[in-house]
Amino acid sequence: MATAKPLLPEAQLGPAEKLLDLVLSSSAHLWHNRPGIEVNGTWLPRPKKGAPRPKGARDVSPGLHVAAAVRLYEKLLEIYRLNVDLAAHFAAYALTQTDWRDLKVACAALMLVQARSGQPVKEDDGSVSFYDDDFRRLGEAMLLFYEKKSTRMITPKAVLRVAQLLETPEIAALNRKAGFGDPAAKKPPLGRWKRAAQKWLAVRENNPAMLKGLVKAGFKETIKDLARKAGYKPATQSFFEVLGWKQKQSEGGHRTVGLGALKLDKQERFDGLTEAEICEAIETQRLSYKDVVGRLPKELGLTPAIMAAVFPSLSDRDLRILTPTLEELGLMADPEIRARWEKAVGTATDQRALNIAKNVRSKEIREKLEEAADNAARSAVTEATKDVDVRVMFLIDKSGSMQGAIEQSKDALSKILAGFPVEKLSIATFDTMGTVLRPKAATRAAVQHMLKGINADGGTVHGAAVRALHGSGLAIPAGSRLVVIVVGDEAGEAGDQFARAFRECGYEPSAMAMLVSVAGHGARGNTVRTCAAFMKLPFSEVNVSQFDDPYQVTRVLKALLDAPVAVGATPQQGWVERVMKTKLLEI
Repeated sequence: MATAKPLLPEAQLGPAEKLLDLVLSSSAHLWHNRPGIEVNGTWLPRPKKGAPRPKGARDVSPGLHVAAAVRLYEKLLEIYRLNVDLAAHFAAYALTQTDWRDLKVACAALMLVQARSGQPVKEDDGSVSFYDDDFRRLGEAMLLFYEKKSTRMITPKAVLRVAQLLETPEIAALNRKAGFGDPAAKKPPLGRWKRAAQKWLAVRENNPAMLKGLVKAGFKETIKDLARKAGYKPATQSFFEVLGWKQKQSEGGHRTVGLGALKLDKQERFDGLTEAEICEAIETQRLSYKDVVGRLPKELGLTPAIMAAVFPSLSDRDLRILTPTLEELGLMADPEIRARWEKAVGTATDQRALNIAKNVRSKEIREKLEEAADNAARSAVTEATKDVDVRVMFLIDKSGSMQGAIEQSKDALSKILAGFPVEKLSIATFDTMGTVLRPKAATRAAVQHMLKGINADGGTVHGAAVRALHGSGLAIPAGSRLVVIVVGDEAGEAGDQFARAFRECGYEPSAMAMLVSVAGHGARGNTVRTCAAFMKLPFSEVNVSQFDDPYQVTRVLKALLDAPVAVGATPQQGWVERVMKTKLLEI
């Protein structure tokens, strides 16, 4: 009997494998605008008063979650160390091809401080032979990237956060250790951040409409903070006027701009105005929701009429987030508002709607928000499989070792299975026997209903699920790509025996992935990994806990379908190659 090739040791994983691990296992959020707690390095919402507190939890203030930031930055540094070009192309990819805001911040920070900055490379006689690549220019270009109406540009808040990340002592220590700054310097290395931030501000100052738009969008104080930190010296008085920013002479007496009589573009509160007058001001001045909410009289508050007046300014994302408010104000009964809201539900790119659904009263609205989560999963699957016909085989471990973990598996599956077209999806559970499952519809509710009766018990034979699907008549069309995704703890038969089941049934997988779900301190096996190595298939894995984050679900789905990396085999053409083909940004 042939034996499986040994798995690739962690220490020998290459940059492509490490890059995939970063996408599959890194926290989606570095910054949180509310108090939380940290448990084993993971940020969690602070429990409500009276609710039990997890053992070992410590309070975390709003702002940067340092533990998550350090983990992400360390992974980026490791990829940079192994392959500088891959790190650079990934930074460009993160900005132009993803909506992962905090990843953009971390990538831009690294590019702005890393060592490849266009230094001259000299011959023995001292003459310049050529100039090294200047990837710090890429960092600058990431901050300066502008595309009208694009949601993928770095926001003013993100430009500021790049500096805040680099100033964090733990991140500064990592950069010094990597040789990106003077190890004896007291100030953290910021690389070209200050220069890039000054260019960013100058572009907005020279385009007053752009600056006014940012102020209208609620970034006035952020831009002030940005100007202070970057030491920006405006060329015109109008910069201060648009920001409503009074100036006084410095102690050194060197200021020349902004000291005259400023015509401050100041937003006054709505105190003393009637509801009708406030609505008229909103319409005539085209005020946004952010413009309005902080200026409302306390005794009046946000009324249905005022909300209706600002409604045209809301984005689809705003509409989904504000669903509980719209319901509370009775505006979901308005046909025009309801139609626009339902359209917004169809454009969801993450599964945050599942959290929002917990705060609405109407069952119908709650189901629509759950539909938004399904739509996000469908979009992720569609994007990842647009160039090839992909068939997906989900094999779910329900053996005795899964007691205590099966519910977590079912929760993760309910968030992702609805993203797949029913005709391209095959599902089977297994212990020592395989059972084929078929959802009644391609919805989260249908998946939950299908999984409801599954309980953990019995032995473990992964191949039983494959044989059950084959016995049900499953055939993979010629030319289609089969991706096998196993959910469980991998404790089962030897990998070569699992591989034999595919061979005997005539299935030729293109890739294998593992959704790791382990009960408590239970042991994990290696059946799927060794099977992938034996069959020389690309392999990737992710812990099911990643699906607790609504923003991470769609990212993981895309990566599992589009980016599997080989274990002991040559990686397929896929996501990493797509990253490398991403054009580097230029100033």
